[in-house]
Amino acid sequence: MYSLGGRMSVEFEVSCGVAHVRLNRPDRLNAIDQQTERELDAIWSEINDRSGIRCAVLTGTGRAFCAGADMKEEGPEGIAYWSMTGRYGFAGIACGGRLNCPLIAKVNGLAFGGGFEIVLGCDIVIASDSATFGLPEPRVGRLPLDGMIVLPRMIPRNLALGMLLTGRSVPAKQLAIWGLINEVVPDECLDDTVNSWIKDILSCAPLSLKAIKRCVNDTADMNVAKARRHHSLSLAEALGSLDAQEGVNAFREKRVPVWTGK
Repeated sequence: MYSLGGRMSVEFEVSCGVAHVRLNRPDRLNAIDQQTERELDAIWSEINDRSGIRCAVLTGTGRAFCAGADMKEEGPEGIAYWSMTGRYGFAGIACGGRLNCPLIAKVNGLAFGGGFEIVLGCDIVIASDSATFGLPEPRVGRLPLDGMIVLPRMIPRNLALGMLLTGRSVPAKQLAIWGLINEVVPDECLDDTVNSWIKDILSCAPLSLKAIKRCVNDTADMNVAKARRHHSLSLAEALGSLDAQEGVNAFREKRVPVWTGK
């Protein structure tokens, strides 16, 4: 087990190749202030820098996943805040494409505003059936800066605008119907369900998963013909890796492959 240490608002540890990231401000419904955002940014960089991390899980402490930006904090607002959000959006993750490894959102409770935007930036979303989601920024005179860009690209326009233009909250089961959530389970089954997804991820070759994520992100704005011709470094590394041969050998020998990430 590995811990980055020294953090109060975000817990981070790595065990058996899985990075566990937990927002830990339950008294603020895990709302993200500037300090928390800096911690998260450092954590995402740490995960990418460590080749032994094959999967990451993001969740919250207490009854909330994340209530978004901490509105009680004094700091930059308006255009100044928008200009600071950077390429990957709120919490360094909302626009997706940040991590090399799969990122699971383990949504244990409400995910509002930036909290919902974080969910949109994850690769796989598992939610408890008590979880709710919303983008209430217009109700307080603000904008869902990443949500209004990402959400209409993930679900039909009218469904996205129904959330964006009303600030309404939507239950997890409804978002699953819309295709934003992979699985909705009772609260008591959330841990076991996420562990099942982790097990399946770890059964795959890490370089293959890295190449798949990179291809999906890099070709999102291309047509099929152009995307098919797109050759990335991660694709070449995966196809030419020792693991590529190990997978074939294991299949022929009827055994479980032993991945080395090389």
